[in-house]
Amino acid sequence: MTETSPSTALKPNRTSKRAQRQGSRVFAGVAWGVALACLLPMVAVAIAALTGGTDTISHLAATVLPEYSLTTLYLVLLVAFGTLLIGVGAAWLVTMCDFPGRRLFEVALVLPLAFPAYVLAYAYTFLLDHPGIVQTTLRNVTGWGPRDYWFPEIRSLGGAAIMLILVLYPYVYLLARAAFLQQSASAFLAARALGDNSWRAFWRVSLPMARPAVASGVLLAVMETIADYGTVSYFGVQTFATGIYTSWFSMGDRAGAAQLALCLLSFALLLAVAERVSRGRARYHHAGKRHDGMAPAELKGIAAGGAVALCAVPVLLGFLVPLAALALMGLESEQDLLSRRYIAFLQNSVTLAGLAALITLGAAVCLGFYQRLRPGRISGMANYLSRLGYAVPGGVIAVGLIVPFATFDNALDAFMREQFGIRTGLLITGSIWLLVMAYVVRFMAAALGAYEGGQSTVHANMDAAARSLGQSPFGMLRRIHLPILTPSLLTGLLIVFVDVMKELPATLILRPFNFDTLAVQAHRLAADERLEGAAVPSLVIMAVGLLPVILICRQVGRQANRR
Repeated sequence: MTETSPSTALKPNRTSKRAQRQGSRVFAGVAWGVALACLLPMVAVAIAALTGGTDTISHLAATVLPEYSLTTLYLVLLVAFGTLLIGVGAAWLVTMCDFPGRRLFEVALVLPLAFPAYVLAYAYTFLLDHPGIVQTTLRNVTGWGPRDYWFPEIRSLGGAAIMLILVLYPYVYLLARAAFLQQSASAFLAARALGDNSWRAFWRVSLPMARPAVASGVLLAVMETIADYGTVSYFGVQTFATGIYTSWFSMGDRAGAAQLALCLLSFALLLAVAERVSRGRARYHHAGKRHDGMAPAELKGIAAGGAVALCAVPVLLGFLVPLAALALMGLESEQDLLSRRYIAFLQNSVTLAGLAALITLGAAVCLGFYQRLRPGRISGMANYLSRLGYAVPGGVIAVGLIVPFATFDNALDAFMREQFGIRTGLLITGSIWLLVMAYVVRFMAAALGAYEGGQSTVHANMDAAARSLGQSPFGMLRRIHLPILTPSLLTGLLIVFVDVMKELPATLILRPFNFDTLAVQAHRLAADERLEGAAVPSLVIMAVGLLPVILICRQVGRQANRR
C-alpha cells in the first residue's frame, strides 16, 4: 500500500477551502452590487430633491402639494378599507363555511388579479360614462335628457378607488385564506363554549390570529395604490404619481418632480415602517398541542344565498364584466393585433419583460444564495436593501435613475468633446438598459420571495454534504440548489415577467424614443378617448396576466382538495 504524505492529503482540503472563500466573495460582491443598485434611485431622489432649492417646493406647498397629499391619503384609506372588507370576508366564507359553489369561488376569487387597474378603468368608462352603454340605454328607455337624471361619476376619486379595490383585494384574500386554513379549531371552539356567537368568536379570536397575514395583504394593496399612475391619470385624480409625471414632462420641472418623488417615497416607507411597528413583538401560535382543522359550517336558505352573492359580486365586477366589455370594445375597434405596428409593440413588451425577468431572477438567486452561504447581519442587510424597491412606486424609481445617469452621460459627453472632439450623446439615458434596471429594482422583492420560498425545501445537510465532497459554492448552486428550485424559479420568472408587462409609469418616463409597449399604447389610446382601440392591447396584457393567476388557482385548488 502506498502511503500518502500529509501535505498531499491536505492539498484537496486547502483547495476546497480556497474555492469556498473565492465563491463566497464573488456572491458577496454581486449581492452587494445589486443591493446598492436598488438603493441608488432612493438616494438619488433624496439628493436631487434636497439640492433643488426651496423655490420649487415652496411653490408646490402653496399650490398642489396639499391636494396631492389629501387625495393620495383618501385613496389609500378607501382602498385599504375596501380590500380588507372584501378580502377577509371572502376568505372567511370560503374557508369556514359550506355553501353552493364554494369550491368554485375559492379559485374564481383570485381571477381579478389578472387585470391591471387601469385596464379595468377603461372597461368601466366604456360602460358607465355619459356616452357609455349603460347611460345611453337609460336615456333611450326613459326618454330623459342629459340633465334629467343623476348618475354616479366613474371618473372620480371614488371610481378610482373602486377600480383599485376590485383588482387588489385578491392580495388580502389569498393571505387571509392561508392564515384561516392554518388556524386550529381549538381557540374558536373555546370561544364558542364560553358563550360567544360565531361573529364574536371570529372578531375576537380568528381575526386577531390572522392579523399579520391580513396586514401584509393590505400593505401590498396600499403600496400598489400609491404606485398606480394609469388609473388616477385617466380618471383625472390628482395624486403624487400624476404630479411627478406632470412636473417632469408637462412642466419640465425636474427639481419639482424629484421633490414630489421624495414625498411619495417618504410616504411609502412610512407605511411599511408603521405596519412593522404596529405589529411589534406580537406572536401567534396554535392553541393546543395539535392542529385540528375547523370543519366548515353548512349554510342553508337565505344565509347560503347571501354567501353566494357576496362571493359572486367581486368576481362578476372584477373579472367577468370587464372581460365582456373589453371583448365588445375590441370587436368594435379597428385595431389589428397582427399588424406590423402591434407586433412591434408585442415584441418590445416581451423583450423588456424577458430581459428584466431573467436579470431579476439571476440577481435574486445571488442574493438568496449569499445569505445561505453567509447568514448574518451583512448578508441580511443586502437582502433587506434589495427588497426596498417594491415599496417604491415606479415613477419614483424612474426619476431616481434618470437624474444620476443623465448627469453622467452629459459629463462624459462634455469630457469627450473637450478632449477628443467626439460626441458620445446619451449612452445610458434613453436606453432599454436603464428601463430594465428600473424593473429590476421595482420587482426584486417578488423574485426574492419566490426563490426563498423554494430554498426552504433544501435541507442544510445537503450543503454540508456538498462541501465535504469538495464542491465549490458555484458547484453546489448548479448541481444541488438550482435543480431542486426549478419550479420556484420558474414561478418567480413568470411573476416578474407579467409585472413588467403591466408596469406603466416607469415605462412612460424611461422608455427610449419611439419604443412603445402594449401598456404605453393602451394608455395613449385611452388618453385620446379611443377606448375601443385601447381594448386590444389591454386584452393582451390581461391574457398574459392570467398565466400566474392560473398557477395560483391550481395551488388553491390543490389546497381545497386536501381539505
